[in-house]
Amino acid sequence: MRRICLTLPTNRACPATVAAVGGEAAYAVRHFGAEVHLLILDSSEAFEEHAAAVRALEPVAGVVVHHFDEAGQRDFLRRVIRRTPGITKSDLMLDLMLPAGVSYGACTNRAFLIAAALGCESVHRRDSDSRYQTLHGKPVLPVHHELASLGERAADAAHTVSETALDPEHAHKRVALVGASFVGELSVDIGEIRRLDPAVYHDVVSLWAPGGWPDDAKRQLVDESFRGAGSEAFTRDHSTLTVVDPMRVDMCNIAFHGVHEQVPLPPATDTIGSDYFLFHLVHAAALPGVLHNRHIVNFHTAERRTGPGFTAYQTRFTKFLLSMLYFHHVYDRLAEAGGALLDADGRVRASAVAAFARESTGLDQAGNVRRLDALDTAYRKLGGRYAEFAGLLAARRERLLDEARRDIEDFALLTEAWEALVHTSRTTPLRADPGPPGTAPDQESSVTAPEPGLPE
Repeated sequence: MRRICLTLPTNRACPATVAAVGGEAAYAVRHFGAEVHLLILDSSEAFEEHAAAVRALEPVAGVVVHHFDEAGQRDFLRRVIRRTPGITKSDLMLDLMLPAGVSYGACTNRAFLIAAALGCESVHRRDSDSRYQTLHGKPVLPVHHELASLGERAADAAHTVSETALDPEHAHKRVALVGASFVGELSVDIGEIRRLDPAVYHDVVSLWAPGGWPDDAKRQLVDESFRGAGSEAFTRDHSTLTVVDPMRVDMCNIAFHGVHEQVPLPPATDTIGSDYFLFHLVHAAALPGVLHNRHIVNFHTAERRTGPGFTAYQTRFTKFLLSMLYFHHVYDRLAEAGGALLDADGRVRASAVAAFARESTGLDQAGNVRRLDALDTAYRKLGGRYAEFAGLLAARRERLLDEARRDIEDFALLTEAWEALVHTSRTTPLRADPGPPGTAPDQESSVTAPEPGLPE
């Protein structure tokens, strides 16, 4: 039986999302015969509320829920790191996997390792601040397309999609990624800037473009950025076998096969977009993917827009912009390498990725100094709390520059150790005491929700 990991990382209360993703897990069992491990990585203060949502689901064979607080995650990671040969800085490695600050990449990396421990062949990720579209009163579930083609040879997957736009030379490769995007609010919560001053919005968003881009290219980037699939409601399925454009998918609506066990996501803290790296790697290596249209509905929670939440979120956005100095260099090197990124077995050469990341750490930081100068000017134009935030950026300038460089160094270090960590995870129990025979490793029960999804 095919075993998959459907994961929901969260640092906020989201019992309705827990119930909805439980329904998607049930759909995967009923319509594809999969064994689904629903993995909830819970860094929120609402653990008991989420546990109650899990208990409220109706039992069904084939879905097993694993609900981990940070203490449980830390225990598993510590044992994996201790057992992995060649790890000389175990405390640093643990910090990269479970940092004190918010890390979009690290939370998904934890899901990758736990999925390996569970024997899952693929990881399917959803977000806590999103929900499913509906059609005729039923949720539109992305796992429908994910399980139809993920991990299949592209030549075989061609029979399960609406159209094929993949060069035949890649037909022997396996589908490494299946995904879609989102509808609703911008993926990055900066819509208020656009409403206050569209010109300032352009100036700010264009800062994530590579240096030297012409104005026309920057305008196009601004127009496309963070908008996902817009606002068009789902009416019927469409899927394309292709090398997926990284701008057309989102981490709230993605599934990986193989590649997530070869290269991790950057573990940068307090940095929006740190979890998107594999999109670019899959594209550069010309690994087949399927792009579908079961887009998820994105929304923003209120804590990002007031007081400390506003400051924290704008800091994450700033660090995203600073990270691009390094990632654009890495993306360029990946694109230059192309097919050479893969070994004879079609696996990504992690050593090459790590080398490109290390190479980028030697870049002149002048580009990031200019980014901070431009942000300062833009936020002061907006006035109010944005001007106050500009003052905070000015005071933290050197620290932010250093953090951006250190983040890419950490990514290189984790990438060098990643395949060994995955290998060790496969033989590491989720709990130090796995419990009596016949129980799930974390002693959670099999659960499901009422029958969801569209007719096949």
